[in-house]
Amino acid sequence: MNKYKFSLITIMIIAAAASRFIPHPPNFSSIAAIAIFGGAYFGDKKLSFIIPLLAMFLSDIYLGFHRLIPAVYTSFAIIVFIGFKLREKKTPINIGLAAISGSVIFFVITNFAVWIISNYYPHTIDGLIKCYITAIPFFQNSLGGDLTYTILLFGSFELLKKYIPYIKELKIEN
Repeated sequence: MNKYKFSLITIMIIAAAASRFIPHPPNFSSIAAIAIFGGAYFGDKKLSFIIPLLAMFLSDIYLGFHRLIPAVYTSFAIIVFIGFKLREKKTPINIGLAAISGSVIFFVITNFAVWIISNYYPHTIDGLIKCYITAIPFFQNSLGGDLTYTILLFGSFELLKKYIPYIKELKIEN
């Protein structure tokens, strides 16, 4: 991967991660979009995982860690694989479906972890169902954030490639 394109993508990811410090509704975050974007564009698959998770980790140093962090990081690592699937065909529909899929993965994994780790809900099927139902408002925010930031990251990068010839010539995909 060309060092200039790597730098541009890394800057875009860091800027999106910095958005976690801007006041926002709960779960309206850029991290799933960063994971999808990194998976779709970094030629080195290791970097596809390292950069988004590092952005999350660095912001968590300030924002704080909690008992659900392993589930949160696991969900974002899985979401990177969605980005891998976009490498061949980055259409608006595929990108939108990737954002929605990322939201669903995050919702399922993290709320299952809430149910397992906490005492908020009985450890029964009814408790699990109640946990997921109670989390629906947060899912709406996750979906909104994932769609917003995914559109911003992919859209910005594609516009930059379209209007800045130098970026268009750089090669990052495999």
